[in-house]
Amino acid sequence: MESLPFLTHSIPSIGGVIRDSLDDFRVEEIPAYLPSGEGDHAYIRFAKRGLTTPEAVERIARAISVSPRECGWAGLKDKHALTTQWASFLRPDPERLAKLAIDGITVLEVSRHKNKLKSGHLHGNRFEILVRQCEPNALATAREVVAVLNDKGVPNYYGAQRFGRDGDNVGRGVRWLRGETPAPRQAFERKMYASSVQSWLFNRYVAERLNDGLLGAYVPGDLAVRHPLDKVFAITEDEAGTTYPARECSASGPMFGPEMRWPESEARAREERVLTASELTLAHFANARGLAEGTRRSVRLCPSPIEVFEAGENTVGLRFELTSGAYATAVLRELRKRDEDR
Repeated sequence: MESLPFLTHSIPSIGGVIRDSLDDFRVEEIPAYLPSGEGDHAYIRFAKRGLTTPEAVERIARAISVSPRECGWAGLKDKHALTTQWASFLRPDPERLAKLAIDGITVLEVSRHKNKLKSGHLHGNRFEILVRQCEPNALATAREVVAVLNDKGVPNYYGAQRFGRDGDNVGRGVRWLRGETPAPRQAFERKMYASSVQSWLFNRYVAERLNDGLLGAYVPGDLAVRHPLDKVFAITEDEAGTTYPARECSASGPMFGPEMRWPESEARAREERVLTASELTLAHFANARGLAEGTRRSVRLCPSPIEVFEAGENTVGLRFELTSGAYATAVLRELRKRDEDR
């Protein structure tokens, strides 16, 4: 994948290593709602380490005699981290539920609710991250970077994990959508490749806007979203002039597809140039057969104020919250000036 520009390009890297241990990368889910205490679904809040969310949920389900197909969760949490989240389980065995103990999983709370927990039923995530083996004066540098991010926001790039282990999902997706190769047999592969292409083009749009000094500035015709993220709407120049600097609103960018809502005027022309340069058309996305219908995404993140703290010798600590669908790596890359997730 091509390199993407940094908002804080004039400030040096703090260097360092992330995920030196699982405890160095902590993620706590912020639910959209809490269980009511009544209903057929057991809601379990648990901490896990070294496991994906599906792996952890399957282990819990089997321990309490519930089919994994009847389970639900709001969001996927990283395997290479210490993470906390909720999951739901339909009519579990009460005795097994009371005695629940599983390696790699710590049960923190059990309640009940009337409905199954579903993807997207979360407000966001709370992060606490340690960056070890940093450069000299890293704490001061980190504070300088974070001052800019807390003022201007963070480029909302998709992280490397969106593009596959070797970063080749985009190439495979482009060849398939253009009809140069057969469609992948598995539905999850078709969805993954189509999403990778959409994300790659979105990153290109954000990069162009950033290079032109327009990440937090109005472009005629902008479609905007309010923070925390809300429905897309056509924003006026006057409203943008107030809400963009205050980080109440941000412009949105394209996740191309046949049903995507287009902006007007200069904003549309910018998006059309990105799509044309890729040698793809909306008709190509239609080849994904409903897996890439198109939507819009904020061009920047406006996290809770990012807190920087000293966490030991040559170690910088960070605390912040992000809304659902945002990547902590977008914050980390501005500090470390690289995309590698390690």
